[in-house]
Formats: sequence, structure tokens, C-alpha cells
Amino acid sequence: MTLYTTDYLEYYLTLVSWIVHNGVWAVLVASGVFAIPFLAIVIQEWLKARSEGADEGNKGLLSAARIENRVFVAIVVIMFAGIPFIDVDFSTLQFDRSRSEQCQVSVPEPSETGWSQSFSTINNQSAKVPVWWFFMHAISRAVTGASVAAIPCGTDLRQMRMDVDATRIDDPVLSQEVADFSQHCYGPARARLFMSRPDLDEEQMHDVTWIGSRFFLDTPGFYDTYRSRTPREGWPYDSTRDAGLAEVPSGAGYPTCRQWWADSNGLRARLLDQVDPGLLTRIGGWAGFLSQDQVNDSVIRAIASPRQQNVNRGAVYTDYGGQIEMTLPNIVTRAAGDVGLAVGSLGYFPAMDVVRQALPMVMALLKMALVICIPMVLLIGTYDLKTLVTVSVVQFSLFFVDFWFQLARWVDSTILDALYGWGWGYNRPHTNFDPLIGLNNAFGDMLLNFVMAAMFIVLPGFWVTALAWAGIRAGNFVQMMTTATDGAKSAGSKGPGAISKSLR
Repeated sequence: MTLYTTDYLEYYLTLVSWIVHNGVWAVLVASGVFAIPFLAIVIQEWLKARSEGADEGNKGLLSAARIENRVFVAIVVIMFAGIPFIDVDFSTLQFDRSRSEQCQVSVPEPSETGWSQSFSTINNQSAKVPVWWFFMHAISRAVTGASVAAIPCGTDLRQMRMDVDATRIDDPVLSQEVADFSQHCYGPARARLFMSRPDLDEEQMHDVTWIGSRFFLDTPGFYDTYRSRTPREGWPYDSTRDAGLAEVPSGAGYPTCRQWWADSNGLRARLLDQVDPGLLTRIGGWAGFLSQDQVNDSVIRAIASPRQQNVNRGAVYTDYGGQIEMTLPNIVTRAAGDVGLAVGSLGYFPAMDVVRQALPMVMALLKMALVICIPMVLLIGTYDLKTLVTVSVVQFSLFFVDFWFQLARWVDSTILDALYGWGWGYNRPHTNFDPLIGLNNAFGDMLLNFVMAAMFIVLPGFWVTALAWAGIRAGNFVQMMTTATDGAKSAGSKGPGAISKSLR
């Protein structure tokens, strides 16, 4: 028999929790405390029979029958949900990769990761699991896995967007060189473009708004004409190309803007080295309508462009406010709200990204805590069948929260794909590919980002509320999740402020 897990931390903590559970149960049995509920059952039923009216017949027979029924139920609960029976160790636990295989994503086994070192810390211990809880773990994971499998595969565009936004030019020399390139090459090329006023299509007009413009690189009279005004170490002095320019002792030359940008040791290649190769691969896999060079240029543009582009000029969804033709008060009110969203998003988006990363860890720890609490909860509940059912539902609900996380992530990414994807013969609301995917688009889209980020807390909360409709009080573990991630959320929200201070 096998127990499946879908998270590395859960894989590790599942065995740890059952080892601790066995220790707690052993203490209850060795001390005799586990038998106290039987005495409590006898006293409860005797007092209940005494409190009833005299017309209830023979009180002794009545209380004896009730005690017999409750003791029988308690024995069954102890046998199936209390006594550890089925062996569990790392050979019994199995990391479930069915979802990653379904979506053609390679996920390593826990033994192939850094977790393999953590496994040795519990000295290859094994534990035993009561039959009922083994069944509940298996059925909960099966139902959750089947529900998650029903969600179509998709690319986590939200995480890619945050990864692109988090990419920075760490090398100050390279950052200064980007500024030099903008001054020596991009500025003069833009000035010449404005003076010549060529006819440009929509794609070219978008292209010439950044320093790595293909139009400036490929069109004669632009980057092939202008050059670096200071010597560059990566290009030796060329007497033909650099005629009339001063030679320096180091032998550095004055490359043309095209060489400075496009050579193998040029600015483009060195900027590309600042980006995680895995991120480029993920973006390229999603943006199949673009070549890898186009994807690379888009990412470089996001991290090195002198200014972010505002590619969305229109409304892409309806809301419940405003008017078809907004009056001046509507415009002023909306503008004030947009500014507030823009300022709030600087801290909110990084904070919610940290929450998304922390929530699976919190859930794994809550599952561990529930397993450790089971012996004491059953004891205090006098091995009552209702207590057993309640704890079982809580365990199932904790497992099923993973489905709501997956659904929120899929909807989040699908909305981004619908609004910001482009290709395959049709245009989306945003006609220029932008790896920031909405972060630098119209303020109205930020509102959508706020709402979708909150869904990672709201959907599990709705699930717990739905259980209450059926009469199951699963407890407010959603509040526990929120509290557990508050610290990480607060720290993440301070990132933009720390970055801005360091740049001053």
C-alpha cells in the first residue's frame, strides 16, 4: 500500500507527523490515559438517565444499553482510527508526478533534490498509520488529484511575469554601459528617425521605442553609422573604422552601434546573461508564435528599456461603474483611483507573489499538525463517531485546498493569456508581446491583478464556508493560512521600497 504526496515538504512532513503521532499514542496507552474516556462515557450516560423523567421506565436498563452502544462505538474507533497498524516509511510514501507528466513538465523525485539530505535527519525511522487515516489520506489525495487533473494544463504566466519583473542588471558597469548606449546610439538614431519621418507600420512603430530596435540595427544610416564616443575594451582599435579617433594605451576601439549591440560580446549578449535561462525557455515554450530571438529581445527590452511601454490604450472588460461617455467628474475620480492602484501595486504584487510561494508550505505544516492532534482530539471527544467524522472531513478539506490553489493559478494565468497572448492568426486585446504581461499596461488591468491575487485566499475560504452549509465546522484554517503568510507578505511588500532606496 502507498501514500501519495504532491509537494516536497509534504512528502517529508507526512512521515515526520506520523512518527510524532505514534509517540503521542504510545504515551497515552502507557500511562493509561487512553481509557479515561470509557469512564467518562459511563458517568455521562448515568447522569443523562437520572436527569430524564420517571416515565422513562427502568433507568438501569436504559443507561446500560446506552453505555453499551457508546462503548462499542469507542472500541471500533480505537481499533480503526486509534491503533497504528499499517507501516509507513519513505518506501511506502511516493511522490505523485502524474499532474506534471500530464502537463509535460519534468519534476525530479525528492531523492534527486536537496530534500534527500533532510531525509537522513530522521534516521530512516518508520511509523505506523491507523487503517482509517490511511484510507482517508488515500481517498483525499485521489479525489484531489482527479479534480486537479480536470483543470486544463496551462503556463503559469503570473509567475513568469513576476520573474521577469524581478530580473535586474546586477553589474553596475553593465548598467552604466546601457546608459552610454542610450546616449551614444539610441538618442541620435531616434533624432534622425524623427527628422526623416519614414512610413512605419504598427510593428515598426512599436519596435523603435527601445534601444535594441531591429529597425535601427538593420536599416542603413542608423546603428551602422553611429558609434561609441568612448573606447570599449571588447573591441580592439581598427585603423580603418576608427580613423581620426584617439588611440588609448589599452588598445580599445570605437565599435559601431550595431557591433556594440549585436556582436557575440556585445551589449545584447551580456544583458541576456542577466536572465535565468530557464525563464527564457518557459517564455519561449508559451510564446510559440515567436522565435527564440524575438523572445530574448522582448525580455531584454523589459529589463533594459529606458521606459516601460504602455501598449494597452483601451478597455478590455466591463465593470459596474462609470458611464459609456464619462463626464469630467468621472474622469477625475477614475484618474485618482488609477494612481492609487499604481502606487498600491508596487507593494501588493510582490507581496502576493510571496504569499503564493508560501501557501503550499503552510498547508503542509497544517496537515502535519492535524495528524499530531488526532490522538488527543479523539481522546477528548471520548472516541465519539461524530468527532471522528469531523476530523476526517477536516483532513479531506485540507487536502482539497490544493485543488483551489491550482484552480486559482490556472484562472489567473488563463486570463493573462487571453488578454496578453498574441498569435496563431488572430489578435488579442494587446497586440504587442510584452513579457511583463500586464504589469506595465493600462491602470485598469491592475484592478484585475488585485482581484486575481486575492483568489488564492478567497477560494479556500469559500470552500470552508461551503462545508459549514453541510453542518461541518472545519474551523477557520483559512485564517491560519493568512496569519502564517502575513510575515512573508509584509516582507515582500517592502521589496520595492528597499530597491528604490538603494538606487538613490
